[in-house]
Amino acid sequence: MNNLSHIDIALLLFLYSLAFGTGYYNHVTYATGSKPVGISTADLNNDGKPDIAITNSDSDTMAVYFNAGNGTFLTPTIYPAGDYTHSLRICDVNDDNKNDIIVSNAGVASRNVGVFLNTGNGTFLPQVTYTNLTSAYLFSVADVNSDNKPDIILPNIYSNTVDILLNTGSGTFLSRTVYPIGINPHTAAVADVNTDNKPDIIVANRASNNVGILINSGSGIFQSQITYPTGNSVAYLDVADVNRDGKPDIVVPNIGSANIGVLINAGNGTFLPQVTYLTSSAPIAVTLADINGDNILDIVATLSGSSIGIYLNAGNGTFLSEINYITGSGPHYSVVTDLNGDNRPDIIVTNYNSDTISVLLHI
Repeated sequence: MNNLSHIDIALLLFLYSLAFGTGYYNHVTYATGSKPVGISTADLNNDGKPDIAITNSDSDTMAVYFNAGNGTFLTPTIYPAGDYTHSLRICDVNDDNKNDIIVSNAGVASRNVGVFLNTGNGTFLPQVTYTNLTSAYLFSVADVNSDNKPDIILPNIYSNTVDILLNTGSGTFLSRTVYPIGINPHTAAVADVNTDNKPDIIVANRASNNVGILINSGSGIFQSQITYPTGNSVAYLDVADVNRDGKPDIVVPNIGSANIGVLINAGNGTFLPQVTYLTSSAPIAVTLADINGDNILDIVATLSGSSIGIYLNAGNGTFLSEINYITGSGPHYSVVTDLNGDNRPDIIVTNYNSDTISVLLHI
C-alpha cells in the first residue's frame, strides 16, 4: 500500500465505490401536488419515524407524508399555504417539543413566510404569516442571537438583502432586520465559519456569481458581507466540514458552469478559491451527507434532467467522479436520512416536472 500513488488510491476508492460504496437504491415515487420544490424530513407525529414534508409551488400548498414504519409513506395531508410556496424548514419554534414547519411563499401575491404550529399529533394549525418581503426562496433557521430560540434567516432576491426575523420565544417573530448582500440572493445557510462560537450567515448570490459571508459580531448583529467567487449562476449552497479539520466548508452547485465548487475554510473564516468538479448536467442543488458509511461527508447533487449525482469524498475534502441515479423529471432539492431504520442513508428528491417525490431506499 505504501507504494501506491495518490492517483492509485483514488482509483481504488472509485472502483470500490462502484462495486460497494453507494450500494443500490430501490426507487419508489409518490404523487405530489403541482411542481414540488422544497423538502425536509423529521418526526412530525412523535412515533419515532422520520416523515416527509414538501412544498407544492404551483398548488400553493404544503404536504406531509407520514412514514408507515418501513420507509413507505401514507397518502399526504395537504395544507393551504401561499402564492408559489417554495421552500420549508422543520424545527420547534415555540419550545413545546413538537416539530413545527416554516415555509416561504415566494410569489408576488404573498411574499411572506408562513409558520405552521404542530398541535401535537402531526396535524398543523393554519399558517401564521410574516410579510414585508420582496421574495424569499431558500431560507435557513438557526439561533443567531444566542437566546436558544430558532430565528429565520431569509435571502430577499429582489431587494438584494438578507433579512433576519428574531423569535420572541412563543413561536412568533419580530419585524425583520435587513442587511445588504449580493445581487439576486437565493439561499441562506448558517454556520460558525470562524470558530468564535457565534453563528455566521452564508448566502448564495446568484447574479453576482459569488457567496457572501456575514460574520456575527455577537447577539445576532452582523458585519458587512465578505464575498468569494464561484461559478456562474450559483443559487444554492450547503455548509459542513468536508475535509475533517473541524471547520465548516462551502459547497455550491454552479448551474451555469455545469460543475460543483468546493470552497475549503482556511481556518479563520476565510476560504480558499473553489475547486470544481464536473457534473453530467447542470447541478441545481447539493446536499452534504455520508452516503457510504465511512464517516466522511459526500455530495449529493440534483441534476437538470432526470437524475442525481453522488460524489464520494476521497477522505481529504476532494471528491471522486459522479455516480448517477435516475429520478423523476426535473429534480429540485434533496434530503438524506434513514427512513426505514436499517442504519443506511436513504435519499428523497422532489421532482418538479413530474409532480412526484423520489424515495431512493438504500438496499
